[in-house]
Amino acid sequence: MPYKKFMKKKIYLIRHGKTYCNEKQLYCGKTDIDLSESGRKELESRDINIYPKCDFYFTSGLKRANSTLEIICPDKKYTVINEFSEYNFGDFELKSYEDLKDLKEYQDWIIDETQNVCCPNGESKLEFRNRIEKAFDKLIKYMFKENKETSLGVIHGGAIGIILEIKYDDSKKFYEWQPKNGYGYEIIVDILDNNDYKIYSIRPIE
Repeated sequence: MPYKKFMKKKIYLIRHGKTYCNEKQLYCGKTDIDLSESGRKELESRDINIYPKCDFYFTSGLKRANSTLEIICPDKKYTVINEFSEYNFGDFELKSYEDLKDLKEYQDWIIDETQNVCCPNGESKLEFRNRIEKAFDKLIKYMFKENKETSLGVIHGGAIGIILEIKYDDSKKFYEWQPKNGYGYEIIVDILDNNDYKIYSIRPIE
């Protein structure tokens, strides 16, 4: 069934709360760590009314995302969409810039403009971009098929940044789009009549 022209869907993408890796500036993607004590307290002290009630809730399935949603949207059932997981840093996981800066493999990955260089035992930037884009496309199709007007997902800073760079405004790099922990964006999507969609507007949630 084709999409109807200018049918709008509203999606809230929230970055998970702080972890010890955020606090220590360590690379953390696939590693399944939970919120830090201070990250949990920070979320618990927040006015949860900034997070709207929605038709559908989801997370990446990692502990830090699940715990965040359970705090900010208590008693809401949610679906796990693993494809929204953070970048897989492979052997660079749980290491800092200082730990890695002298490694050739790290420098090759940092300066790579082809986006095809993988972290050792991890992903390339292109693989990550493609995975996140496909996950977002899949979400939009699901919302249309199941008549979900609004959805809220707790995922990761890199994933949110990639979505907005690819789908909204590539004049800003993905890291410039990344929200602070526990915050995110309201994204309004126009469903077009050619089985496609576009992000019509965004609004920060903070």
